[in-house]
Amino acid sequence: MAKMTETMDQALKAITVKTGKYLTFFLNKEEYGIGILKVKEIIGMMPITSVPRTPAFVKGVINLRGKVIPVIDLRLKFEMESISYSERTCVIVVEIETNSETILIGIVVDAVSEVLNIKESDIEETPAFGTSLNTEYILGMAKMEGGVKILLDIDKVLNADEISALEKTAD
Repeated sequence: MAKMTETMDQALKAITVKTGKYLTFFLNKEEYGIGILKVKEIIGMMPITSVPRTPAFVKGVINLRGKVIPVIDLRLKFEMESISYSERTCVIVVEIETNSETILIGIVVDAVSEVLNIKESDIEETPAFGTSLNTEYILGMAKMEGGVKILLDIDKVLNADEISALEKTAD
């Protein structure tokens, strides 16, 4: 009985984590969502200071009110085609939980869309794409208005080594 209760608690926690408000944004004409509690602010593009010897998806760092924040281009992280930034391109500053601390990073997206309240009944599990594809950074798929929005677990988009490198970049 205790085992069943524990399993139900885990399932309920997973649903609770997924249900809620999401900031949606576009990358390559596809719509993605990040839990609104992870979003600290949305800023327009600003000068980004590049940092040598970082991965291609790391654009560099910005000075946001005296705090140095690393910035990644989510298109490049997801191995999409690079495009020129437009007036709609922006940086979403998010809070990422690491094993040791919480850090702020900026993610460059094509355009911010809206904040949606997504219910449990609208979210499906991530489909299995085969064993070689890592999809643990996807919380689920939200079925909305005839389309699908990919919900990201922003804490898992970067792996531990990448987060460590970003922390060093900002120091």
